[in-house]
Amino acid sequence: TCSLPYIRWSSHRSLAGESEAPLVFLVCVAEAHLFWWYYKSPQRVSTPSTPWPTVLWLQGGPGASGVGIGNFLEVGPLDVHLNPRNSTWLQKADLIFVDNPVGVGYSYAENGSALVTSDWEAAADATALLKALATEVPALREGSPLFLVAESYGGKYAVTLGVSAVRAIRAGELNLTLAGVALGDSFISPEDFALSYAPLLLDVSRLDDNAGDAAKGKAATVKEQIAVGQFAAAWNSWTDLLLFIESKSASVDTYNFLLEAGMDPVSAASSSSVAAVSNAQTMKYSTYLSRKEVASGPNTISGIMNGVIKEKLKIIPSNLTWQGISELVYNALVNDIMKPRIDEVDELLSYGVNVTVYNGQLDVICSTIGAEAWVQKLKWDGLKNFTSLPRQPLYCGSSKVTQAFVRSYKNLHFYWILQAGHFVPADQPCIALSMISSITQSPAS
Repeated sequence: TCSLPYIRWSSHRSLAGESEAPLVFLVCVAEAHLFWWYYKSPQRVSTPSTPWPTVLWLQGGPGASGVGIGNFLEVGPLDVHLNPRNSTWLQKADLIFVDNPVGVGYSYAENGSALVTSDWEAAADATALLKALATEVPALREGSPLFLVAESYGGKYAVTLGVSAVRAIRAGELNLTLAGVALGDSFISPEDFALSYAPLLLDVSRLDDNAGDAAKGKAATVKEQIAVGQFAAAWNSWTDLLLFIESKSASVDTYNFLLEAGMDPVSAASSSSVAAVSNAQTMKYSTYLSRKEVASGPNTISGIMNGVIKEKLKIIPSNLTWQGISELVYNALVNDIMKPRIDEVDELLSYGVNVTVYNGQLDVICSTIGAEAWVQKLKWDGLKNFTSLPRQPLYCGSSKVTQAFVRSYKNLHFYWILQAGHFVPADQPCIALSMISSITQSPAS
């Protein structure tokens, strides 16, 4: 039953490594218990003209844990060894991590019917939670601008939640300032990404002409099936395309084409398996990040989430085992995974919400050329002017080496992040921190 209150975690400052302990939530919607983790930044400064921002991080998968992966492997204040992270985004904003949708990480359902089967169902649950957060989190209650920042499949959550939130705000049902949505290597248009794989891998010598032609044919099938609404069939064809690429490229890593499959640093919340198609994709996602972290110490993300973190929280059911990615959640969404969300991006732009697209140069599965292709399909009236503008190079610290490029026009922004794969904050933490500061217009120095 839904009787769990808002819960404050107030006695573990040594673990949080902060001047103020974080808040944790286990909020119930229908029979879905969703877990949120809120950090108030110790660097917090604010002026009337530049309020301190709040970032809500949405992980991908679908089925991956933001509370675990995004928090301890990418942008939270501590790494998997519970040491301070020098590049934490907490320097620039308050942070909220969520295990979304229900069934992910520490979030759980009282029965299987509570698992969502579409991005819009996930958005409905998350909007209900935003209403609770707008009341319970002092910063949001006092007008801190909220930014939805997503990675991978999380981008589809972000744009549907963003649209849902704006509609609720306009209807007077949600008292919140939605200031922006940022889409990191996000699966907004599966068709455009599928069509990008062969040209990209031909250009970087991971496919030969014969394999490239065959891959283009498989991608064309994906496009045709999406066009007629055969989304489950398109998912099967897409996973077949990925397995074909793996076999013909000598196992290129689809999260970073300079690496071999299984080498990348971020997908490592569990071991890789190609026994089943859906399992193969979910396991690869969850195995990429942890490998880099595990190399530098004894802790694993699964170990801490089922050990010291779970023990400190005290509100997670004892029979719940945290997993980096939930195959049940992934499979429940199989009829929605291949649906594009370009229209939702257009709707956000029409509302005046700032939309940022950022992409790692070395990503394959959500490639930069695929992202550029779907952006060109926007109906937004500023697109022609946006496209005509030159890109600006970006640097980090005192280095004169180009780290990224950015193009901005009105409320659309695109960052090209160099030498980064699918997981930009893990691969290029310095420029990612600079980027989030710009996106949120953080008053932090």
